Amino acid sequence: MSQVSAPPTNGVRVDVWLWAARFFKTRSLARQAIDGGRIDVNGAGCKPAKTLHAGDRLKISRGEERLEVGVLALSERRGPASVAQALYAETEASRVAREAVREQHRLVGASGPPKRPDKQARRELRRLRDRR
Repeated sequence: MSQVSAPPTNGVRVDVWLWAARFFKTRSLARQAIDGGRIDVNGAGCKPAKTLHAGDRLKISRGEERLEVGVLALSERRGPASVAQALYAETEASRVAREAVREQHRLVGASGPPKRPDKQARRELRRLRDRR
């Protein structure tokens, strides 16, 4: 006998929703992010037990990644990624900013610090030094 739970209408805890929407792998990690001030609900900080409603706006910081999403639906259960993506919509400004940061990292990575010389390059450096 399986029970199908209807989506909650009165709200869901923020830490549960972040876990169900697959922003964090565990509720514990979601709770740590909230306690660390990396999650804002409607422009203000929150606690893990804050009730989240459809239409709320969240600002999420994970490492260097910054996301701004709108809550479309509520869920207390973690499902497949395709279902989780239907719970929120990322704002256009957030998407553009995230892609700009990704492009900047790609460009910086291409001209990053020089790598350690390999065996052939070390031999060439020795030959050039010994020529003097």
